Amino acid sequence: MAHARAGHEVGILCDSTTGGNFEDALFDEIRPYLSLGLMRLPIQRSVGPGDLAALWRSFKEIRSLRPDILHGHGAKGGGVARIIGSALRVNRYCVARIYSPHGGSLHYDGSRITGKMVFLAERLQEFLTDAMVFVCDFERDTYNAKVGRPRVRSERIYNGIDERDFETVYARPDAVDFLYIGMLRDLKGPDLFIDAFARTERLIGRPLSAMMVGDGPQKDDYEKMMLERGLGRRIEMLPAMKARDAFVFARNVVVPSRAESMPYIVLEALAARKPVIAARVGGIPEVLGTENAALATPDDAVSLAEIMAAAINDPGWAQRVMPEAHSFKERFSTSTMAATMLQLYRQLVPESAAGKT
Repeated sequence: MAHARAGHEVGILCDSTTGGNFEDALFDEIRPYLSLGLMRLPIQRSVGPGDLAALWRSFKEIRSLRPDILHGHGAKGGGVARIIGSALRVNRYCVARIYSPHGGSLHYDGSRITGKMVFLAERLQEFLTDAMVFVCDFERDTYNAKVGRPRVRSERIYNGIDERDFETVYARPDAVDFLYIGMLRDLKGPDLFIDAFARTERLIGRPLSAMMVGDGPQKDDYEKMMLERGLGRRIEMLPAMKARDAFVFARNVVVPSRAESMPYIVLEALAARKPVIAARVGGIPEVLGTENAALATPDDAVSLAEIMAAAINDPGWAQRVMPEAHSFKERFSTSTMAATMLQLYRQLVPESAAGKT
């Protein structure tokens, strides 16, 4: 939206097989800013024959729009953007090809044959790339370690939060103690949240309250886990909703992920002045600070519970531990992210030609 407000023409091409009503509503919200339109088509996570049809449809759509910049996010998005951008260049049409890896392909194990193939594909696609943009140092360091130092220009540009999202969200009088919000799948750690919540109650010595907001393939597993531990009445589950709408229901936000790149939920929570307790994974330490007391040992419910208990027992915990609001906003606002990104775009595309992304 920031690029559209700055006068640039923007469009989105993305997968249609993931998400639900909540994601559809988000797309409807940003549609007025997409002068180049919104195209959704089936793009599977794994490589398969269906990719050829998706690639051809994408090529026809993008060719008709004649963009100046193609910025692909994630392994699949990056592949589509760079292959199509290179095909357009064969036809002597100038377009900048930019790639942001994110977590997907970087989660593979380089000691296994699948990982070796994925990392080789990443390396080969650098020949089709004009610049790479990493959203955090963790992402860049992981790429360097698993794929190799990029042979093309690379930048680190942190994700940013819209100015309106920096308004404080105050908890309701009946707010729960802890909130989990995100996909309901083991990678994001909902099971760790449930386990840590039960351990926190034992540490505190009294019943607490929690809420889990989100949808996902393992929702039934987590409901069963709560019932087996007798937590069904103290942990409420709600479907996916906007983060700021969920924040009003809770005093603390817990991010127990087993793996991350740079999760927006951490930025959104801090922007809303919500205390965050998170696993020490991905780029989260770059946001909170590498030695922050709110960081738990990854995949460790005991460590998570100890921090959750501290947040409940110590009234001054959040004020001491959370990042200073002004410096956080300077680093992680949309205006900072958009300005830095546009600077890169302008350096890759002549000023007279720039405008479509």
